[in-house]
Amino acid sequence: MQDSSMQRQWQSSHLGGANMAYVDELYESYLTDPNSVPEDWRAYFEKLPSVNGAVESDVPHGPVREYFLLEAKNRSRVQKMGAGAVSSEHERRQVRVLHLIAAYRNRGHQVARLDPLGLMEREQVADLELAHHGLSQADLETVFQTGNLFIGKPEAKLREIVDCLKEAYCSSVGAEYMHIVNTSEKRWIQQRLESVRSHPHYNAEIKQHILERLTAAEGLEKYLGSRYPGTKRFGLEGGESLIPLVDEMIQRVGSYGAKEMVLGMAHRGRLNVLVNTLGKSPRDLFGEFEGKSFNEQGSGDVKYHQGFSSNVQTSGGEVHLAMAFNPSHLEIVSPVVEGSVRARQDRRQDHGGDQVVPILVHGDAAFAGQGVVMETFQMSQTRGFKTGGTLHVIINNQVGFTTSRQDDARSTEYCTDVAKMVQAPIFHVNADDPEAVYFVTQLAVDYRMQFKKDVVIDLICYRRLGHNEADEPSSTQPLMYKKIKSHPTTRTLYAEALINQQVISEQDAQKMVDDYRDALDEGNHVVKALVREPNKALFVDWSPYIGHEVEDDWDTGYPLKKLQDLASRLETLPEGLVLQRQVKKIVEDRRKMTAGAQPLNWGYGETLAYATLLDQGFAVRLTGQDCGRGTFSHRHAVLHNQKNGEQYVPLQHLYEDQPEFDIYDSLLSEEAVLGFEYGYATTTPKSLVLWEAQFGDFANGAQVVIDQFISSGEAKWGRLCSLTLLLPHGYEGQGPEHSSARLERFLQLSAEHNMQVCVPSTPAQIFHLLRRQAVRPLRKPLVVMSPKSLLRHKRAISSLEDLSEGRFHTVLEDTAELDSKAVKRVVMCSGKVYYDLLEKRESDDIKDTALVRIEQLYPFPEQRLREILDSYPNLEHVVWCQEEPMNQGAWYCSQHHMFRVARAVNPKLYVQYAGRDMAAAPAAGSMSLHVEQQQRLVEDAFNIK
Repeated sequence: MQDSSMQRQWQSSHLGGANMAYVDELYESYLTDPNSVPEDWRAYFEKLPSVNGAVESDVPHGPVREYFLLEAKNRSRVQKMGAGAVSSEHERRQVRVLHLIAAYRNRGHQVARLDPLGLMEREQVADLELAHHGLSQADLETVFQTGNLFIGKPEAKLREIVDCLKEAYCSSVGAEYMHIVNTSEKRWIQQRLESVRSHPHYNAEIKQHILERLTAAEGLEKYLGSRYPGTKRFGLEGGESLIPLVDEMIQRVGSYGAKEMVLGMAHRGRLNVLVNTLGKSPRDLFGEFEGKSFNEQGSGDVKYHQGFSSNVQTSGGEVHLAMAFNPSHLEIVSPVVEGSVRARQDRRQDHGGDQVVPILVHGDAAFAGQGVVMETFQMSQTRGFKTGGTLHVIINNQVGFTTSRQDDARSTEYCTDVAKMVQAPIFHVNADDPEAVYFVTQLAVDYRMQFKKDVVIDLICYRRLGHNEADEPSSTQPLMYKKIKSHPTTRTLYAEALINQQVISEQDAQKMVDDYRDALDEGNHVVKALVREPNKALFVDWSPYIGHEVEDDWDTGYPLKKLQDLASRLETLPEGLVLQRQVKKIVEDRRKMTAGAQPLNWGYGETLAYATLLDQGFAVRLTGQDCGRGTFSHRHAVLHNQKNGEQYVPLQHLYEDQPEFDIYDSLLSEEAVLGFEYGYATTTPKSLVLWEAQFGDFANGAQVVIDQFISSGEAKWGRLCSLTLLLPHGYEGQGPEHSSARLERFLQLSAEHNMQVCVPSTPAQIFHLLRRQAVRPLRKPLVVMSPKSLLRHKRAISSLEDLSEGRFHTVLEDTAELDSKAVKRVVMCSGKVYYDLLEKRESDDIKDTALVRIEQLYPFPEQRLREILDSYPNLEHVVWCQEEPMNQGAWYCSQHHMFRVARAVNPKLYVQYAGRDMAAAPAAGSMSLHVEQQQRLVEDAFNIK
């Protein structure tokens, strides 16, 4: 950066002594006309904290006070007029002028020149006409008070007022912010827009930088297009302004002292951002185009789904950048990024969101069309999911695949209208005006950093080629592509403008093109700010969790005395905590369980698992609808004081400086919340991250997260994740939607040891299973078919000794005192049906049948199951019993394992099926039919031949 007046001033006495008058003069000039001060000073003043829409800091405030005193007088005068104290025609017209100002602020964006192609249909807005407000051309030379218009003076001619409004709100920037309720936010935005009329003056250095970034954006696309013609790359042609936008966004956020930024985006322009912003090696990208694989294991993924990370230097220090891996489900990456950001913020104790900032780059059609966008916005200010505001950028190429008719694409005027639900300001900007893009980027970053809320930049551009480079777009958009064919590129237009302004010569502009192409030819990095030896403190060390094989025999016991001590801490509640009657009984029962006077139930076994992990230094995060108490009132990890409604979480008070135990009742979302937790879990290896579905089948609403991330993220992208899903599952006659967690779907997705699917049936088993998930260095997703009726089943119990000793058993052998030689039948099962079978065996006094519980269905424990079956030398029948219909549950996906084990024991053995018949729905809606089916399948288990 060239030596500037600001730098020289700072090098002397930093706003002190003799410099005060100079700074005072600069600041007063800035308040009157921000364009009148140098760019570096303007950037400094813009970042000062706001008060009632203006700025305030330790710099001289005399001019600020005078400014607001004058504003207050004007406002008081206007209010008196509005109250009916008008005494002249001029005063009546004065009120109309204020109405005109309000109209431009509300609706100016509707006539702004936003479309580079000039094809956007814009309706005439009567509110913006002088005549609509009882004014005329004859009033243009009349002087009126400017009210709260940031024009730099209390009075101006109507012509000047209108010119200011048109330039601020109807040029290449269209701002929507009047839907915001908070007045100070609106005043802040008005000051920033109106004071520079949405077009600040930038110095030659910044203009050259913008041109260089546009040259890089266009240069990469042209290079790839000529070197790999017809190959899909989802290029950025038509939206090249994205590169200077993202570049400035990173630099601006970095200037605030942020340490990390996480970026999520779909296909359009992704390769360009990877190379020109994050610093991916062009040589590596070319290798991917030529079919080289950079994955040693797994399936890998196409190049425009790949993530990347790097460090870049900003004026505020080194910043770590991470681009999230993203499948073709476009917007589903949004909550994943938010989860990753929240995890990084939690790790840094960055509760305000100052050090880690999310950026989400969207497509216009996806932003308007995909519901996960709304869900992610709805999370943005909630306690368990907020990240201090997200910077949203929409690459609005005005075509969704082939759909460009607005009445086909959406029901709203803009694709951005969904963002209004959280009162996010929206800045529409013409991508062919790079300086306007640069300005709204700075504005958006400053807004986010100041108010900690989401903000949206709608980068209105076009798509020079088709949806991909193999498409022919003119077949569906003939008029648009006729226009595009003759339309100069953004870089061409801007270069010509700078040449005409004598900011740069034609030769210098061409040299930028040549230098960039030469760098690509040599395969060199093209990001100047890239840090070649990054600060490793900005990274998470995953090395302890890489390369581990699946091991089932893992000791997860915990010393009995320590267990009792932790239990005692959990049961010690603060004075004055008044509990509801049933909750009080749960706490009292847990005291009895600790004392050994009562066996442990499920809720206490689970709670002690969390306590022991916290004691060992593992953080725990649990979210889900009603997870604080548990859908079935079994957990009560969050206690509510009946006196004042305050909450107390015993697991957060085990000892000082313990790891975090976070538990949040989530909003009524599955897709976004599960995506968030996946992102969180992939960023925090030393933690147990759990998501609980209210009912197991509610995971249907998050199937895309399960399919595209949880089950295949490691195979596609090498992303390790130990996210745990708790899915209540069991047939209790509650109908089709409240019985099955769709076990079969998870088993269908299971391969290559990608995840674990378990059905624990005792408190000790869930204790050891949850502990195994954290203490074992293997990082794989865990899907738990958790119970409903077993939470309080009189036989689903354990002791403290069961927790203090042993491990999670993938298969539970029969604990009854059976003569192994007398056993002729083994019934294998999982989950709740075991207890139905047990009651049947006892009531009928059956002695020749053993009940074996398979508690881990994937990876299937063939060796352990064989050891158990081998212990019955006279075995004649092997049966698999399940509650689910034959075409659901574990039967179809796991029977080949069962057959292989049975035939290894005895080639003549055949595995029989006992369960419900095939069905389209998961369960019966009639209780009587449910009971009939349940009795039949239990009978079949003991009698089928």
